[in-house]
Amino acid sequence: MLRAFPRFLAVVLAVSLIAAACGEDTSEEVIETTTATTQAPAVEEEPEASEPEEEEPEAAGTIVEVAVESGAFPTLIAAVQAAGLVDTLNGEGPFTVFAPTEEAFAAALAGLDVTPEELLSDTELLTAVLTYHVLAIEAPAQLVTTLDGQTVTTVNGADITITIDGDTVRVNNATVVTTDIQATNGIIHVIDTVLLPPTDEEPEASEPEEEEPEAAGTIVEVAVESGAFPTLIAAVQAAGLVDTLNGEGPFTVFAPTEEAFAAALAGLDVTPEELLSDTELLTAVLTYHVLAIEAPAQLVTTLDGQTVTTVNGADITITIDGDTVRVNNATVVTTDIQATNGIIHVIDTVLLPPAEG
Repeated sequence: MLRAFPRFLAVVLAVSLIAAACGEDTSEEVIETTTATTQAPAVEEEPEASEPEEEEPEAAGTIVEVAVESGAFPTLIAAVQAAGLVDTLNGEGPFTVFAPTEEAFAAALAGLDVTPEELLSDTELLTAVLTYHVLAIEAPAQLVTTLDGQTVTTVNGADITITIDGDTVRVNNATVVTTDIQATNGIIHVIDTVLLPPTDEEPEASEPEEEEPEAAGTIVEVAVESGAFPTLIAAVQAAGLVDTLNGEGPFTVFAPTEEAFAAALAGLDVTPEELLSDTELLTAVLTYHVLAIEAPAQLVTTLDGQTVTTVNGADITITIDGDTVRVNNATVVTTDIQATNGIIHVIDTVLLPPAEG
């Protein structure tokens, strides 16, 4: 600043001399000062200051990579490695992981009266506990907070219960302390307590609840029993998917009506026999109608505008317009047909998976 001051005086003096001379020849000194002043604006290096635009957020890694990078979950990472679940949680997903804090693991070890080494060496227990913290769907906080009082099936196969009390979200007896840590293959919510899956004896203890209506059969058995889905059943049989859809699940099946299959056959210009003989196409189409989670209508209606990954691997899009629920271009016409291993929603159009490439 001080160094610029004499230059400023020189400029002012030069301007005064020029005004006084009114046309007289300027001296070399004036030329020098005007040269200096004309050169001064050349400090036009400001555009370089606009570099901050390169603020692209670094792409998050997989759930395992994000957890490792954070440095906050060493016991969880050691457990995932010991149970051989790294490749699974580095896979495509999507997943939701409820990640216990270090304090939560310390309390669990004390409660179980085992050392970290003893826990890590019991891979069967470890796998059961870890998979009880994982959902086979990406469930951001915005979705989780719509599930008050509902149960959600984990990858373990056992259910967790979501409860909301004001701003507090609980998963079983654990409180969610941090939400929506994003990864490329899902999302992490941090909890303050390790979730322990129910033991095999627990269901027997709750026998008084046997006031339920007679247990429905599996998804395949319910569909057969209803008599409403002969083409769907024939397709499932031809594709060799009966055992899969009779399995533990849980599944959600979007079941096309007979009219939907007739329209699809006409659109594809194939006969039922031609479709049933093409098992590769049949399997791709059928698995595009199945989710690897039980999603009742109450859950589906919270997913407006969201995509959900099917067993096929491709995504479907849920849209809600008033009371109308659409899955891609299909309208849901009947909801919540319960089965022992999942749930069926009936749709009026066959869903065709996107063509590869």
